[in-house]
Amino acid sequence: MILKKLKAKIADIPDVKVFFFDKSRFGTHSKIGYGWFQKGSRTTISVKLGFKNFYIYSAVAPLTGEACTLLLPKVNTQCMNIFFQELEQQYRQQPIILVMDGASWHKSRSLNFPENIEIVYLPLYSPELNFVERLWNYIKASAIRNKTYLSLEYLKDVICSFVASLERSILKSLCSCAYLFN
Repeated sequence: MILKKLKAKIADIPDVKVFFFDKSRFGTHSKIGYGWFQKGSRTTISVKLGFKNFYIYSAVAPLTGEACTLLLPKVNTQCMNIFFQELEQQYRQQPIILVMDGASWHKSRSLNFPENIEIVYLPLYSPELNFVERLWNYIKASAIRNKTYLSLEYLKDVICSFVASLERSILKSLCSCAYLFN
């Protein structure tokens, strides 16, 4: 149902860019994953427990690999408005369809939706339809799994550097949904 609705909107708006939006929490609490270790030896991995965190907001255009990504301290309407301002500045004259989940701060009356951005909300409990989810898995598996970050500032630097180094081809591959546009 949502895919039909999205295809119809894409067909109706000439030169529209379609972005999928989501946010993810990153923090100093260690993320443990599987790994290969020498048989017969016990391997230790240091961990850090902590509750300090930040959020990465990102909108990715799966067809082109273009992205707008910000590091923000919280998930709320104020931070969402900051993200909208940045997306609007990057694509001022370009019509955009922004596909995202229906979190409460995504539907707040206090949101300032830019004129060039039309929002399409995903059905409840359908993260598999939000292709940016794959980006979070990739970042967490590549940059933070089995690593310990003693300070939040260091973790922010690592994540920002990693995200900045992502090429469009990688984002395009990770967030691929070409069947939407056929």
